[in-house]
Amino acid sequence: MRKLKNLWLVSVVLLLVSCSMSAKSDKSSEAGTASKGEVVTLNKAEFLQKVFNYEKNATKWVYEGDKPCIIDFYADWCGPCKQVAPILRDLAILYKNDIVVYKVNVDKEKELAAAFGIQSIPTFLFIPKEGQPQISMGALPREEFVKQIDTFLLKKK
Repeated sequence: MRKLKNLWLVSVVLLLVSCSMSAKSDKSSEAGTASKGEVVTLNKAEFLQKVFNYEKNATKWVYEGDKPCIIDFYADWCGPCKQVAPILRDLAILYKNDIVVYKVNVDKEKELAAAFGIQSIPTFLFIPKEGQPQISMGALPREEFVKQIDTFLLKKK
């Protein structure tokens, strides 16, 4: 019985140590994620900090980021959203040094969706480093994303 208690105690200690080690801050991993060219999920607080603080600047658009970005307003249950997700992952890798690709789950971030008038998904917000954002609704083909990135966000053509 004593061996069983000791084994149980050791198991609990190991479990606690492994959980505390895996619960690292998302800040450093998120910065690494964007630089690796991965799609970054945003909540409201992160959106206000990294994209646009509409609570502070209610009348004027002020982009908070240092690179142009695309924001995908999506839901997990949405078929067209699922079709576009691999395209966005590929583009995030392809353009990792030039843009950031974010996504916002409209079911979890209802206030953000309401603030931007999102009524259908997927909806994409293309945000240049300077200037006004552009919105596009519905699933877009890869070619349209590339065109928007090159011409609108990066002003290449």
